[in-house]
Amino acid sequence: MTDGRLLSGRHVAPSILAADFSRLGAQVQEVLAAGARVIHVDVMDGHFVPPISFGPVAVSALAQQIHEAGGYIDVHLMVSQPERQVTEFAAAGADGITVHAEATAHLHYALQAVREAGCRAGVAICPATPVEVVADVAAAGVLDLALCMSVNPGWGNQKLIPHSYTRLARLRQLLAPEIALEVDGGVHAQTAPAVARAGANLLVAGSAVFSAADPGAAFRELTALAWPD
Repeated sequence: MTDGRLLSGRHVAPSILAADFSRLGAQVQEVLAAGARVIHVDVMDGHFVPPISFGPVAVSALAQQIHEAGGYIDVHLMVSQPERQVTEFAAAGADGITVHAEATAHLHYALQAVREAGCRAGVAICPATPVEVVADVAAAGVLDLALCMSVNPGWGNQKLIPHSYTRLARLRQLLAPEIALEVDGGVHAQTAPAVARAGANLLVAGSAVFSAADPGAAFRELTALAWPD
């Protein structure tokens, strides 16, 4: 299984969904050079969520660059029946694969498939999904990461739903300390400190990093704001 020690740390995870696709490799290098070690890849299928984004080819194109920097490829599958896609993304170089609880009728099976493919297994929940769904699979011993969506999945530049802070705090109480807690959606300079205080140790940030004139500097600033100590 992939070494997942990075998941136990505190990291801003730049999301390449917000990057300039015409120079994706260069922008990823900017944030890696600034200290980013978790790179988030939002995969959308046009079915579970309306947009279509990346496939395994995008992961394989970046895998060597990210891994040579000591980085971790954090794949977030916003796709229907994600268990059908696990093998391809693992082969492309994913280190962790997160599936949506709402996207599969066989969540435990899907998480087992991720583990068996050699990746760390994560479950994501949408804003209206009870957090107890995560606790159930965590208790089953098949979970390395829980992802709390703080916006409705599928679109960038949304505002963080305020109730997400409460949901994060509840998740952190429900989960064992070794299970990472990630937040995705509306994370920027004004919200990063609060989601970190609520218990998230992985903060996905797209526009807040890659829409900045200097993505590396934006990454460092966001990290310092989230964890000033």
